[in-house]
Amino acid sequence: MKHAAIAGLLLVAAIATAHAGPDISWGVTISSGTPPPPVRYDPMPPPRTGYVWIEGYWNWNGGAYVWTPGRWARARSGYDYAQPRWEEGSQGWELHRGGWRRGGSQGHGPSHCPPGQRKKGNC
Repeated sequence: MKHAAIAGLLLVAAIATAHAGPDISWGVTISSGTPPPPVRYDPMPPPRTGYVWIEGYWNWNGGAYVWTPGRWARARSGYDYAQPRWEEGSQGWELHRGGWRRGGSQGHGPSHCPPGQRKKGNC
């Protein structure tokens, strides 16, 4: 029964991804009863023209927090990237994985802040 539920969830995710157009940004919200560990600030690699740095974040695997390292993503003209973030909600801690949102001009913008810079007050 558990395997059938997981297979169904994966099928829905695959169909949604296959039909998602360039204007669509969707994410998954995951809830946890315990707060995530403190954010890790990895050194930002040198800038890459045409790319946006996606910050690392603590992911929830259903039983524990697991660090997902930062990575580069190709910039999308006309879009901003919203970084992953945890927020405390009515059902516990919720992970908003981030994603592309229409409105930017170079694929980054006010929502883009290199790792460690927000903590220093630079963003």
